[in-house]
Amino acid sequence: MGLRHIPVLVEEVMTLLRCVPQGKYVDGTLGGGGHASEMLKRTAPDGIIVGIEWDEEAIAEARKTLAPYGDRVRIFRENFINLPDVIKAMQMEAVDGIFLDLGFSSLQVQKAERGFSLKEEGPLDMRMDQRIDRTAADLVNRLSLKELEKILFEHGEERWARRIARAIVQERERSPIETTQALRRVVLRAIPRRFHYRRIDPATKTFQALRISVNQELENLRMILETGWRSLKKGGRICIISFHSLEDRLVKEAFRAQERQRLIHIVTKRPVTPSEEERETNPRSRSAKLRCAERV
Repeated sequence: MGLRHIPVLVEEVMTLLRCVPQGKYVDGTLGGGGHASEMLKRTAPDGIIVGIEWDEEAIAEARKTLAPYGDRVRIFRENFINLPDVIKAMQMEAVDGIFLDLGFSSLQVQKAERGFSLKEEGPLDMRMDQRIDRTAADLVNRLSLKELEKILFEHGEERWARRIARAIVQERERSPIETTQALRRVVLRAIPRRFHYRRIDPATKTFQALRISVNQELENLRMILETGWRSLKKGGRICIISFHSLEDRLVKEAFRAQERQRLIHIVTKRPVTPSEEERETNPRSRSAKLRCAERV
């Protein structure tokens, strides 16, 4: 039996978004529909939720979850950077709230063929959207030593970036690195053994760096931070959950810059984090940080 994806910080998101009947809200990272279903409950009987998701498998799951809500939910297979175009296609001028959960789903991790898992053997893919034309294997086997080191350091904050990049280049000279476990073995050989026995798998940061690069996650986040507030009504709110410091820093800095320009007001002076109870029941929530801003 597969893992069930449990949405993070649901009550906190709903409180900050202020979901109300007749409201129009965007879930820009629909996933399996966990947060969206809660939005639909709280905006009954006539609120509209626009779901944006680029993962085809997640959309199939969301359609099943959200089927009871009928035409109160509209789903688009898009990257959230296209949110303004989606709103225009819905013939809306602006919305009451926008929500983004920047994490990736348990549903993706548990499918070995998607290439996200550190534990299961699978092709080194890591694409959130199968329409993306390059995989993690392409990066690992084609980038130069310096390019690999840069990605590992900047996108994974990996202290052993140079050693890992060198080990990857040496290994691929013998044979291409095409699976998740083949890459993990290379990373483990590169990192000193005394650092293997920690709570987090030694290859975690390498996998994170490659996933971010394949899907252009930071570039996409920068774009939506720059344009997203324009799609809000005055008084509308944007809520963003991030799971690592690279994302959280971008959100924090963008919100601060926009507040200085008097475009938005920061609602959460400090990030909202999960309760101890939520961290215990949903370990995925441990590193979650929620920030919220309101258009002025």
